[in-house]
Amino acid sequence: MQTLQKILPKYTVALGIIFVATVVYLVTRGDTVVVEGYAVQKMALEQAIYATGYVDAGKMADMRSEISGTVRFVGASEGEQVAKGDTILVIGDRILLLAVDEAEAALAEQQAAKVDLEARLARSRALYKAGAIPLQELDDARREFIQAKKLFEQKNAQLQSRRDEAEKQLLRAPLTGTLTMQEARVGDDIVSGTLLATIVNPESYMIKVEVDELDIPRLKKGQKAVVALDAMPEKRFRASVSRIVPRTDRITKTSKIYLDLDEPIESMQEGMTAIANIVYNVRKGALLVPKSAVFKEGREMFVWKIEKSKLVKRNVTTGADDNRFIEILDGLVEADSVVTRPEEHFRDGMKARVNGEKTVNGDQL
Repeated sequence: MQTLQKILPKYTVALGIIFVATVVYLVTRGDTVVVEGYAVQKMALEQAIYATGYVDAGKMADMRSEISGTVRFVGASEGEQVAKGDTILVIGDRILLLAVDEAEAALAEQQAAKVDLEARLARSRALYKAGAIPLQELDDARREFIQAKKLFEQKNAQLQSRRDEAEKQLLRAPLTGTLTMQEARVGDDIVSGTLLATIVNPESYMIKVEVDELDIPRLKKGQKAVVALDAMPEKRFRASVSRIVPRTDRITKTSKIYLDLDEPIESMQEGMTAIANIVYNVRKGALLVPKSAVFKEGREMFVWKIEKSKLVKRNVTTGADDNRFIEILDGLVEADSVVTRPEEHFRDGMKARVNGEKTVNGDQL
């Protein structure tokens, strides 16, 4: 019994200290909260559809070898600019080129023979009219000329065939742009059908995104969009809907949407990851607060309004919203200040010290 009496005074003192500390805290600090405020203002509420995708190119070509052979000339390498028609690679030996030379020589020889026989036919006609030669001799001259003409056409076809075969040795740029892939080197053995180079025209860059099928009915060609690239997170770019592909993927339940950029973007590359907000509706002059400022209790919506440095719980009626803001239809007026991040321990009449007041700036995603 004596031991218990000795212990109880110690616990009584400790509990007293805790009680006094709690009272001091509530009086000196517990009734004051530091909050982040937001000045309610009228703005344009842009309702948008969020989509993800990547940078694509409208003008892009993969180049493959039509023949097997050894690379004997490299005209351009990966990362270099090329113009349409430039020779990027030459594959194979000089046999096909020699065949072209031989076909050209044979055609030139036959051309000379045809010209001679055509002149002989003209003389024979004149002599026959003058009665100087018989009809048989004229017929012979005509037959020889016709044969020479046919042979010339054959030689010309052979030359074209040789040129076509030789042209397959040359990998030429089908458009003007940048080589985003070309790793062949002189001496490499190439198999027919091998992908050798990819060329992209940077001026044709666009944004290709996937949109949920439920959002497709809201989209129309020409709608404005704001684009951000993972590679340039601090920047925003303007674009517009240029194409809506009328097909929904059965697995992902999404459709492809193409966005044209308003202006070229320096340092952009094909394949970069992109996100976009496609604006489908704009409500001008809407009274807006951050969505984070509004909380729900039961079926009603509330905000914590800051009045004369104190918290006031205010019932509000909300309207349309986007990914950042929600419209206030009733309960607040312009220039009212609200807490952007309500906390459960907030109570009516609490003193509030505002640590900065936020406003809206720029395009955000």
